[in-house]
Amino acid sequence: MKRIMLKSKIHGAIVTDTNINYEGSLTLDETLMRAGNFVPFEQVQVYNISNGERFTTYLIKGEKDSGIVCLNGAAARKVSIGDKLIIASYTLIDENEIDSFHPKIIIIEGNNKIKEIREK
Repeated sequence: MKRIMLKSKIHGAIVTDTNINYEGSLTLDETLMRAGNFVPFEQVQVYNISNGERFTTYLIKGEKDSGIVCLNGAAARKVSIGDKLIIASYTLIDENEIDSFHPKIIIIEGNNKIKEIREK
């Protein structure tokens, strides 16, 4: 049997921009993507801590060390600049691997910089 488990999470990212006229997605600083083991076009769940909105989109790699967290297209209507987000992705894990599996948790501080990385 397989279970869906949290693979990676960025906690506390701050929305820096929105672009309603783009096709859709979330542009995310390359540094944050690498830290959380995210890849371009990966599906993510976005949980808006500031207003309770929850939605699915995919990632586009933003400029390294820019701090960019930009919601594009329809997703731009679910956030405001300055909102605090959780960005999460999930994976299928065989039950016999669950005990040794640990998600990557990235804690963000001001300016979308990494404060802490947890892997347990």
